[in-house]
Order: sequence, then structure tokens, then C-alpha cells
Amino acid sequence: MSGVDDFLVVGGGIAGAAAGWFLARHGRVTLLEAERVPGAHSTGRSAAVFSEYYGGPVVRALTSAGRAFYTDPPEGFSAAAPLRPRGVLALETPGREGLFEQALAAGADAPEPAVEIDRSRALELCPVLRPESFGRALYRPGVCDIDVDAVHRGFLRGLRAAGGTVATGARVGSLERRRGRWYAATPAGEFSAPALVDAAGAWADEVARLAGAAPAGLVPRRRTAAVAELPPGLDASRWPMVCDVADTFYAKPESGGLLLSPVDAAPVPPGDVRPDDLDVAVAVHRFEAVAALRLRHVRHAWAGLRTSPGDDVPVIGPDPGVPGFHWLAGLGGYGIQTAPAAGALLAALAVGDGPPPALAPLVPDLTPRP
Repeated sequence: MSGVDDFLVVGGGIAGAAAGWFLARHGRVTLLEAERVPGAHSTGRSAAVFSEYYGGPVVRALTSAGRAFYTDPPEGFSAAAPLRPRGVLALETPGREGLFEQALAAGADAPEPAVEIDRSRALELCPVLRPESFGRALYRPGVCDIDVDAVHRGFLRGLRAAGGTVATGARVGSLERRRGRWYAATPAGEFSAPALVDAAGAWADEVARLAGAAPAGLVPRRRTAAVAELPPGLDASRWPMVCDVADTFYAKPESGGLLLSPVDAAPVPPGDVRPDDLDVAVAVHRFEAVAALRLRHVRHAWAGLRTSPGDDVPVIGPDPGVPGFHWLAGLGGYGIQTAPAAGALLAALAVGDGPPPALAPLVPDLTPRP
């Protein structure tokens, strides 16, 4: 049993890794990961996009607040800045005409505002588009690819470098608070600290119940993705990500192929989710409906979990009813892009420093509801 820890973090995905990185500046951290490898269920299955246009106002604020961390990462965090320009081209497809102005307005307040472009410019950006398949088009220039593996490893490496520990195979079976400390029983042993952070992703409400905290109403949802082979000789590496304004599909250059998703969000129990063949077929069909090519072979398909509460606002901060229990959960599929700001905010609230000024207005929305 560890008796010298200041913080226990439950969950080794991007939320837990970021929490551990920032908390390690304030004390000794042990991160408890249920699986053999951290980030197996959501972080490792991300579409690897950084976008200040996606999500609600809180998600966008967290994303924008963290951009500088990724643009100029701390020394030793990663070999290179993890962001690479990509851009997103969003199309007004038949029957979705009423959504275009809404999508354009939603991107107007981004640091690099979304702009409407003409059909010829859209075809320059993605030459395989069929001109008759869409009406209007908008471009989101600030969207970037993000090196998810480098980011996740950077947070975990920094946690360890600061004296922290990552314990794998350490699924929490019980939690008990005695004399001002939390005691977590796991197959890897018992761990103890005064403060506990619930960053368990799809399992966060289960961890909360073990601690006697009220669940946050988190709902895990499946998101399917697949990488399809492109026709021989076709280079898509410079294309933007392509989607429709209704967000019923996206297609993004990836590893010499095309990463596709039908943007599904079926509620599922926490677990190791698998892709559904029909969802993969839908993703391919929706892209082919706007493109003058046929994708003959799907190289690889997978599914991940996106977990959020009903209002789609992350849950960050101390639980109002349980001493020493803190939340960093419900990031809703935006965990990679919000991680620097969400981790910094959680750490500031957990040690009592108060939120960074740029994030102070968000705290009443982010802290757990009594």
C-alpha cells in the first residue's frame, strides 16, 4: 500500500493522464488504470482532431484555452508540437439547407472564423467531390490534426518524471474514506491518499458510487470509425477533413487512406465496444454520396466510447457532498483537445488555488451538481 501519496487518480485515459500531469506539480500522484495499457477504450481510438468549432460553449472555451499548451508544449513534453494544420470542409447536402447558416454562425466566434467558400474553392480543396452533390460549402481553417499518442505519452511521462506512479491492472474494487484519506482496493494492491480524482471515463459514475457520491448521469455512447483504402495513385494527404453541416459523416486523410465515421452515438454500457458492420457501411455510403470515387476496401474498423452527461457539459471539480472527491469526467469525445485546460482547472480546484482567470467564468457550470 502506498502511504505517501497526495492524490489518487482513477483512470489512465487522456483525462486521468492530464489530471496527473498537473497535480504532480503539487504533490505525489498515483494513477490507477484498470487495463494493462492506459487509454485503451477512448483515448487510443480517437479521430485525432483539434477543433475550436466543435462542441458547446464550454467545450470550445476549454479547447481554446488549451491551444497554447499544444502549440508550444512544455520542455520534454513531446519531440514536436502535436498540432498539424488540417482544416474542415463542411457541405450543405440535399435536405440540409436550413442548417448551413446555423453552422456558419456557430463558427463565427472561433479564433479563426469559419467562412463560406464557393464551389470552385471547395473542389480545389477536395478534388473528388461531385459538384452536384452539395449546395453551399463552408471552411473551418483552424482545425488541426493532433498526435494523440504523443500527447497521452507526454502527460504520463511528465507525471512519472515528477515522481508519480502509473499502476496498471489496478481496477478499483472498493473505496473507503478513513481519517481524512481515501483507500482504494485494487488487484494491484491498496492505495491511499487524501484526495481522489474520478477520471474513469465511461466508468466514472461507477467509481462515484463506490465513493458514496451521487452519479453525474454520464452516458457512454459508441462512435464508429474505419480507415478505407483509396484508389491506387490517389493522394489525399493534403485534403481537409470533409463532413456535412448536419454532422452525419466525416472523412479525414489518415495513414495513406481515409478515416470515415457515420458520427453514430448509440448509448451502450461501459465496456470494450466493437464496430458494427452496418455503421461502417453507412460511413462509406455517406462519403461516396458526395465523392466521385468508390472505396473498395476497409482496412481497419473500430469503435470507441464518448461519455457525457445529458447537458453535454463536462464535470470538473470537487464533489459538493463528498470530501476529498473530485471529478474530471464527461468530456464527451473532446478529451484530447480539452485536456490541457481541463487538467489545469481540475488541479487548481483540487488544491484550492481557484481557477485560472480565463476559465473562472466556467466553474459554476463545470462543478458537480449537488
